Amino acid sequence: MPSLAVARAAGLLLGAAADAASGDPRRGHPVAGFGQLAEGLERRRYADRRWTGVEHVAVLVGGTVLLGAAAERATQHPPVRALMTAAATWLVLGGASLAREGTALAAELERGDLDAARTRLPSLCGRDPATLDRAGLARAGTESMAENTADAVVAPLLWGAVAGVPGLLGYRAVNTLDAMIGHRSPRYRRFGWAAARSDDLVNLVPARVCALLVAAVAPAVGGSPRSALLTWRRDAPAHPSPNAGPVEAAAAGALGVTLGGRTVYPHGAEERPRLGDGPPPDPVDLRRAARLSRLVGAAAAGLAALLAVWTASLDRRPSRASRYKGAHESTLSG
Repeated sequence: MPSLAVARAAGLLLGAAADAASGDPRRGHPVAGFGQLAEGLERRRYADRRWTGVEHVAVLVGGTVLLGAAAERATQHPPVRALMTAAATWLVLGGASLAREGTALAAELERGDLDAARTRLPSLCGRDPATLDRAGLARAGTESMAENTADAVVAPLLWGAVAGVPGLLGYRAVNTLDAMIGHRSPRYRRFGWAAARSDDLVNLVPARVCALLVAAVAPAVGGSPRSALLTWRRDAPAHPSPNAGPVEAAAAGALGVTLGGRTVYPHGAEERPRLGDGPPPDPVDLRRAARLSRLVGAAAAGLAALLAVWTASLDRRPSRASRYKGAHESTLSG
């Protein structure tokens, strides 16, 4: 239905604009409520087995998708559908908050207030801030800005474009579960396996779209599209994450910095590969990363709106079988 396709596109744009203007809700965020529900279910159902983790993800993500599908089925009036899509988009996006936290972290590092910077870092990533100096905090912030631009902005918009409200809510459920249990600590190595693999799958295409958008807007932050693309192609395959690699490498190339190195998490340390050719990022580069994130988010919103309309046009095209049937009936009637 064309009007509903336009409503979806309009809702995505309105929701992205609301996020850019106001950021996340200050209180009662539904994602936080989902997290509390997931924690409660984990307390009742946890077992150190992959299959239990599969069930955990299936129940929570499946229930969220069904809720979104029921909401869409109940709203067939285009203006109402647009407003509902806008609300869902606003609730699942995190672009404004991400850029705001990155900019604030840069300001604290510029002032030399490492205590404040270490306190802020957990809002951006799950690394252990106590082990990081000024350079380490700047690098952690820059890497997290790149990865979270894909996770918190580009991916939900693209899933909203192709699957509407169920896609928006379902993607955020998968990504939230990955953040909660999809890491390699002893507790979650098996139980969190399904959450981590699901997140890898749903971000496979969005991460690469994000890397392309990073390259496209690189000149706006003093970078080179060619450098972003070459760094992505050369360095991303060495990264342990199939999706963080492309976006972090593209960002390193776009910003002209080097990312990677020893990365300490509460559950252990990892040696990340070198991404890029320039110097390590400093607070100025972190500010540029925040601006890059905002620009990529704006471009992704426009792309998602176009994709929503294009996807609906494909759904309205007659199949080969129906075209053949129509031609056959015309011949018989003639």
